[in-house]
Amino acid sequence: MQLNSISIPTLSVASAKFKAYFELLKFRLSFLVAFSGGIGFVLASTGNIDWIKLTIFAIGGFLITGSSNIINQIIEKDLDKLMKRTLARPLPTNRLSITEATIFSFIIGAIGLYLLVTSTNVLAALLTIISSILYGFVYTPLKRKGPIAVFVGAIPGALPPMIGWVAASGNFSFAAFLIFGIQFVWQFPHFWAIAWVLDDDYKKAGFRLLPAGGAKDTNTAFLIMIYSLCLIPLGLLPYLFGISGINSAVITTLAGVLFLAQNIYLMKECSQKAAMQLMFGSFIYLPVVQIALVFDKI
Repeated sequence: MQLNSISIPTLSVASAKFKAYFELLKFRLSFLVAFSGGIGFVLASTGNIDWIKLTIFAIGGFLITGSSNIINQIIEKDLDKLMKRTLARPLPTNRLSITEATIFSFIIGAIGLYLLVTSTNVLAALLTIISSILYGFVYTPLKRKGPIAVFVGAIPGALPPMIGWVAASGNFSFAAFLIFGIQFVWQFPHFWAIAWVLDDDYKKAGFRLLPAGGAKDTNTAFLIMIYSLCLIPLGLLPYLFGISGINSAVITTLAGVLFLAQNIYLMKECSQKAAMQLMFGSFIYLPVVQIALVFDKI
């Protein structure tokens, strides 16, 4: 009985700690980044895909992304306390200390980097380090300076498919820059739709991400629409340059047109509802396009 009375609370504390560490990873975001890198890896693979190498690469990318997310949360701990959507995170609630988060970030980052270097190549690992630095130490503090943060954040946000390409091929190519470009341009309507929806919460922390003076009006909606419009011809380029087939070209074009329609609706309504629809549309657009690009490859 005494053993049980001791072990139950101990297990409860351990479970709470595990949950807190897991939350630090931002699993969904880290998974999507690793998935995006995997798309680039598959597109660059010639002949049969090395699934073991791809799996190790994805795990390494996931861990390094998780490490970057933790750095972001360490830097923004006090700001996260001010916003409704982030105040329950492990650091603001003191479920984990800064020291614990820092050690965890270092360990998983080091493991992830080791996996990339040993399973792929140094160039892919170097690009990953650059991406992590840009996200954690440049983009994060710039969020309080102005919408320039969106441009800077779009770079590490678009690097995963390029990193995947380099990991599989060992070199850069026009195709690597093309798949980077598609994801880079997508970042702007994606980021700004989120910033529109969460504007009130962001203002509490001093985040200034919306363009055109930070107003939720037709000027901001117009800028968002311009970037979304560019996605349609960009989505066709992989087919035109022989990276993907006609089936993926049709799917990416259709996805681009539907995404643009959501942007036009936002420009017409300038409402929270329209921005919310665009935000969810951006979440759907990218994986649909990425899966379409490899549709003719596998």
